Amino acid sequence: MRYTETQLLIIDPQNDFCDLPENWQPRSPVTEQVIAPSLPVAGAHADMQRLARWVAAQGEKLGQITLTLDSHQSYDIAHPAFWQQRGGSAVTPFTQITAAQMRGGDFVPRNAAEQVRTLQYLDQLEAQGSYTLMVWPLHCEIGSWGHGVHASVLTACRQWQDLQHRAVRHVFKGMNPWTEHYSAIQAEVPDAQDLETGLNTALLTQLRASSLLVIAGEASSHCVRATTEHIVDNWDSDDFSRIVLLTDCMSPVGGFEAAHTSFLQRMHAIGVRCETSASFNL
Repeated sequence: MRYTETQLLIIDPQNDFCDLPENWQPRSPVTEQVIAPSLPVAGAHADMQRLARWVAAQGEKLGQITLTLDSHQSYDIAHPAFWQQRGGSAVTPFTQITAAQMRGGDFVPRNAAEQVRTLQYLDQLEAQGSYTLMVWPLHCEIGSWGHGVHASVLTACRQWQDLQHRAVRHVFKGMNPWTEHYSAIQAEVPDAQDLETGLNTALLTQLRASSLLVIAGEASSHCVRATTEHIVDNWDSDDFSRIVLLTDCMSPVGGFEAAHTSFLQRMHAIGVRCETSASFNL
């Protein structure tokens, strides 16, 4: 294969994931309340500002930018609107749900007609040994401010397009309400009725053609980790040195710091390069 250009993969640089200061938060014209990020990752705002500066400095040497967007609806298997506790009370965000708990009646879908499919999903998820289902706060709702891109990153990407006369490629993930979709490469449990949840071979082919693949974004414990792991699972080990993680342009979800650390350690051990935006130049 001929490796053609340096590519940048920015994973989910969205407002809902960033710990934005109050003067970066808009006010709702409907409620007149400040709209705050719904799932802010500590350090993400600074991560995205560093990434934007790096893109501005290295833009002439970047051949392609691909930006992934977590894209959800309110009614989603990983959101509170989908679930209820025994007795009908609401399920609070950051609740983990296992197949055993559902079988025991501790947690059930609000729509009783969906119990069989939901239990099948939980069984498949646990059989893979990856994540336990997490009920997250409603986040990155399609069309919302939180779904949008961090302003500094958006500006840097716009300037890169003006410089290179090329468009940023956008990859949407998470629109299927029946499966979690941390990775931009494949959903946690692909839905046979929805090809968009299966292996994204077109994206893999594009990324594999890069002479160097630089990866940054949020969060390092979840979507960055899952995407990068799927990439290395589908690349030859001789090619891992062509992948660069900008470690100061990603942070973990609170409480998942160990996942961040183990992810970076594993990537370093197999030959993926771990660099910082301050020291890494193209």
